[in-house]
Amino acid sequence: MTDGERLYRIGEIAEQLGVSTRTLRYYEELGLVSPSGYSTGGSRRYAESDRERVLRIRELQAIMGFNLDEIREILHADDRLAELRTEYARGVTPKRHRDILVEAARLNARTQEQVLAKIGVLQAFQHELEAKEKRYRTVAKDLGVNLRDELAAATRAT
Repeated sequence: MTDGERLYRIGEIAEQLGVSTRTLRYYEELGLVSPSGYSTGGSRRYAESDRERVLRIRELQAIMGFNLDEIREILHADDRLAELRTEYARGVTPKRHRDILVEAARLNARTQEQVLAKIGVLQAFQHELEAKEKRYRTVAKDLGVNLRDELAAATRAT
């Protein structure tokens, strides 16, 4: 957080992100996000970086289908990579540089494994859908139904 950066109340940030304040508190309880500060009265205050982190959580949930435990692991890897970049930028010995590289590569490989596992699940689901489509086309052909025309007509009707 930089000096003078605007901090948002929990209700403001929740509304901006389309989540409930309860969701933000739950994410905090799980260690996924922490407010950047607190008001003098103890109310949570969120910075732009907190907003971005919640957006990342939502993206990992909605687009990638990760559960919160998986997201915690991914965010931990992201945080650790940021720490390693900061350490490297300050200057390190050649040995430490090598160690940082190995750790970063390990973290990246683990995240790739998680993504590939999700892709595998999605591909299996896609294959199921393709098999159903093939069955529907076979039955439609047996019944003399032009499925393409019927689907197009149904789409126009809705």
